[in-house]
Amino acid sequence: MTEPVRLSKRMSELGLSSRREADEWIARGWVRVDGQVVSELGSKVLPGQKITVERQAAAEQSKRVTVLINKPVGFVSGQAEDGYKPAVTLIKPENRWPEDPSDEQFHPTQLRSLVPAGRLDIDSVGLLVLTQDGRIAKQLIGETTSIEKEYLVRVQYTKPGKLPDADLKKLCFGLWMDGKPLLPAKVRWQNDDQLSFTLKEGRKRQIRRMCDMVGLKVVGLKRVRIGKVKLGDLPVGQWRYLRADEQF
Repeated sequence: MTEPVRLSKRMSELGLSSRREADEWIARGWVRVDGQVVSELGSKVLPGQKITVERQAAAEQSKRVTVLINKPVGFVSGQAEDGYKPAVTLIKPENRWPEDPSDEQFHPTQLRSLVPAGRLDIDSVGLLVLTQDGRIAKQLIGETTSIEKEYLVRVQYTKPGKLPDADLKKLCFGLWMDGKPLLPAKVRWQNDDQLSFTLKEGRKRQIRRMCDMVGLKVVGLKRVRIGKVKLGDLPVGQWRYLRADEQF
């Protein structure tokens, strides 16, 4: 006999919504289990039971926006800290990329519950995703995510000579952090002082710490791609909407 699980957790596992969205919809009576409305928070279901959501839920979800921003140095990804502004404060009409191909109209309600799906250090620049859609957040930062993130990293070698090939291989696989092995990464030279890192995880200050382990000092770090979505020509400090035809 399979154990019952919370309905909101099961909806998240099925990709119907985030857990928070699921709880909102359950409370509004928008969720059915085997055809019956379930409106009590904390209700449990068996894995084989059929879960459906009312049309209103899908309509509300489709109104949720996802924004791509080229984060400048000096802005934090999430909540304001130590006097630094969060990246969401850049999401205003005057900072929208004039070449944004989306027909979406900006409205202040889009700033409500617009949260970063992944972090970029205060000293790092490049592609940051802010979303109101719990499904996208789960896709990008959920525990089971396998979406690649690509970075261009300018470095200085702090020892004589140049970085040995054996240490480049270590960056690709073999380093440990916080007592756990890092997942395999793709690391290669772009030119004499710049590496390309492609990762499937994002531990705190991971690239800077990886470089430190092999004697490299990070001088600049820029995220240029998340999954299939590229930073492209988006200027620093400007933003655009994720298009309907774009998928991570």
